[in-house]
Amino acid sequence: MTDTIDQPTPKMPRSFPGIGTDPASVRQRVEAMEKILERMFVIPGINKPVGLDAIVGLVPVLGDIAATVLGAYIVWEAKNLGMSKWQMTRLAGNVGADWLIGLIPLVGDVTDFFFQSNTRNLRIIKRHLDKHHPHTRTIDIEARRP
Repeated sequence: MTDTIDQPTPKMPRSFPGIGTDPASVRQRVEAMEKILERMFVIPGINKPVGLDAIVGLVPVLGDIAATVLGAYIVWEAKNLGMSKWQMTRLAGNVGADWLIGLIPLVGDVTDFFFQSNTRNLRIIKRHLDKHHPHTRTIDIEARRP
């Protein structure tokens, strides 16, 4: 004899927050990825934000390829938003320029510190979302800090 009680199992939600394909979820993922790639922590003394892109880029060739793949994820998310061909070309151009310059030893590492392609791409995506999906707007506290 078993003492199991048949209880209804809780229903799983149809979609988890942040996993959907709606513009608000895409915005959350793109903003999170940009923060990881470009602003993971701040270098003390100079107050310059640095992320995974610059750190991984220190590893010759493989690091630049890894950073490019992560940057390409942001471009892929933008494609799913239905952005124009011109905007997609700009996004891909930023990632491509970052990759090409990153292949040059030392010069690429210094450039990663200043040319933040993922931040540029985030700005382009935010402009698109603010225009075509204004309900996804959020207050950007970090941009308002002095």
